[in-house]
Amino acid sequence: MDTYILSGNENDSNSYIYGYIFNESKSSLIQTSKDGNYFKNNKSLDLDITQKYKSLWVLCENCYELNYKRFLKAKMNICEGCGYHLKMNSSDRIELLIDPGTWDPMDEDMFSLDPIEFDSEEEPYKDRIDSYQRETGLTEAVQTGTGRLKGIPVAIGVMDFQFIGGSMGSVVGEKLTRLIEYATNKLLPLIIVCASGGARMQEGSLSLMQMAKISSALYHYQVTKKLLYVSILTSPTTGGVTASFGMLGDIIIAEPNAYIAFAGKRVIEQTLNETIPEGSQEAEPLFEKGLFDLMVPRNILKGVLSELLQLHDFFPFNQNEIK
Repeated sequence: MDTYILSGNENDSNSYIYGYIFNESKSSLIQTSKDGNYFKNNKSLDLDITQKYKSLWVLCENCYELNYKRFLKAKMNICEGCGYHLKMNSSDRIELLIDPGTWDPMDEDMFSLDPIEFDSEEEPYKDRIDSYQRETGLTEAVQTGTGRLKGIPVAIGVMDFQFIGGSMGSVVGEKLTRLIEYATNKLLPLIIVCASGGARMQEGSLSLMQMAKISSALYHYQVTKKLLYVSILTSPTTGGVTASFGMLGDIIIAEPNAYIAFAGKRVIEQTLNETIPEGSQEAEPLFEKGLFDLMVPRNILKGVLSELLQLHDFFPFNQNEIK
């Protein structure tokens, strides 16, 4: 099978974009039109040069279509070739859901200080935190805050898989708990966008305690105050997040082709010595089995959320703000 190597010229204004394609036996220069068609010639290449431009492209893991980064964000990280929902960072999700100029972040200065002094022969946990903070520009694996969604005030938490796999440590748990308590006091609808590999092993039992802490805050929010919590499951949502607040929403929404599970396929197979059917932990078959309420494509998610909030008596301050 041919494999695409990500390449090209970001400043090229012509109708064609150049890249490379190779398999185990050969490599060829390709010319890729913007509609996805490509044409090979017989020019041989040094494969090392293909690495020079790989930052300009994203390869769809489903159809192997080349997606030009310059345009991908405008397409909400949805593959132009097959509609596959590629991973999206927390800042882009906030931009997608929250009206421009209304985002007010909370607890941005909170970050982990290695509460159990995790000992590892690999990179120290504190150094790893520092490294991810530099790479992502975030202090932790979740962003929390308030804003308006088509004019409707909301409290929202957005997890980021790029930060240590979106793992839930004590700071992630504390930030989400504070967000829920703020939404409770201000009578705001709550939205949490989940993207996580589960509890953070470097914080031991402290990370597992966050499941109960967040769930307890949600109980007061949902049962005592009878407010609306919408949980959005993106790829991947696994482990302690699935086992707690991810599945506690009054309305649970999943993105198409999202990987949703408690234990991952490899862990289950190694533990039980049984083969898990391919695709059985993806959103589509899980939706058929009733695991969540809605499966909503990313490009209409904001509109769907707005309608759900209004159905539950949450309205814009100003009707003219509906966009």
